[in-house]
Amino acid sequence: MTSQRTRDRLIRRLMELGISDHRVLNAMRVVPRHLFLDEAMGTRSYEDTALPIGYGQTISQPIVVATMTQWLLADTANYPMDKVLEIGTGSGYQTAVLSLLVKQLFSVERIEPLTRKAQTVIQSLDLDNIQFDLSDGHWGWPSNAPFDGIISAAAPEKLPEELISQLKIGGRLVMPIGEEQQLLYGFVKTSTGVKKTCLGEVLFVPMKQGIEE
Repeated sequence: MTSQRTRDRLIRRLMELGISDHRVLNAMRVVPRHLFLDEAMGTRSYEDTALPIGYGQTISQPIVVATMTQWLLADTANYPMDKVLEIGTGSGYQTAVLSLLVKQLFSVERIEPLTRKAQTVIQSLDLDNIQFDLSDGHWGWPSNAPFDGIISAAAPEKLPEELISQLKIGGRLVMPIGEEQQLLYGFVKTSTGVKKTCLGEVLFVPMKQGIEE
């Protein structure tokens, strides 16, 4: 259930659902999603579904990972994604996919056991362009700003202005927003404000404050 044939079946499914960026498809084809899950979940690793990873968290549905990543990279001809911030390392799967597509990745996570486990898997894959931080993500990572892009796997009630302030002009932020009903939004920072695009309905864990050890 973790064979290349199984992975290729998932990639075909993503293409049927509208993912067309070959960079994203290739990254998701090569990243071994099963390594980011407990062994008991191995047979479901390449299903297009979110799966539990403990601590009330999930590994995101592949179509959501692909949609967010594709949107983030949509204008790299004009605005390269050299320096990207990820909020919510979680299992590390999205982290691994992004690391193949950007020059520098900064990833924050508020649950210490999750970030330790994710780092172990990522080190085993020899992905060395990622810096990790134990943080709740509300305030981004100001000391490494500005970023070309920010991607969030946690949903705040409203857009955090702190994150917009850490984007370069032309920078892109993709994140879910809302409580009971969540929508995925893409934001582009311009010299005169922020352009917003709705990318559909999603279900993510809420963005919480504080560190869990």
